[in-house]
Amino acid sequence: MRLLLVFCHPDPQSYGAALRTAAAEALRGAGHELREIDLYAEGFDPVFSAAEKRTYLPDTAQNIAGVAAHVEALRWAEGWVVVYPTWFYGAPAMLKGWLDRVWLPGVSFTVAKSRQRRIGGELRNIRLFIGITTSGSPWWWLKLIGDPGRSLFMKGLKPLYARGCRMRWLQLYNMNHVTQDDRTRFLARVRHTLSKETG
Repeated sequence: MRLLLVFCHPDPQSYGAALRTAAAEALRGAGHELREIDLYAEGFDPVFSAAEKRTYLPDTAQNIAGVAAHVEALRWAEGWVVVYPTWFYGAPAMLKGWLDRVWLPGVSFTVAKSRQRRIGGELRNIRLFIGITTSGSPWWWLKLIGDPGRSLFMKGLKPLYARGCRMRWLQLYNMNHVTQDDRTRFLARVRHTLSKETG
């Protein structure tokens, strides 16, 4: 499969970076064609500007032109993988800004045709999604509050993808208190899970 891996972490020496490397190696080892976007390394601007807001619906093509390489990568992919740390129960501002600025009308969705209707999906090319994250909170607390980060990626975005899109979620909880063995085991889990993914 053609897979897009999006990585969001400010520290290239972080455990998150190790997860990104493990994911990329496993996917390439499984025979997938991989493109990678490192949002911090490329200095992606996550700010959705006033000018972009003015043209969001009236002239979406102008907004698309501003992030054309990212839109092209998203349209090229048959699946995508995101690797990021959970901060304040969700995606870092850099990653959220990427969604705001790249997942535009006509790219990832169509605006609902009437009130009380949901948006339509435009990413029918996406047949696989894998989310990989870490969080300081324990699993039971995230479950109690509705796990907003996971809900966004696993539920909120799913209607945009191909029917029957395979969804995978890998999360290391209690990050502030895990041991080196915990981190090593989770890396192994990521490698094993992604090495088994087929087209």
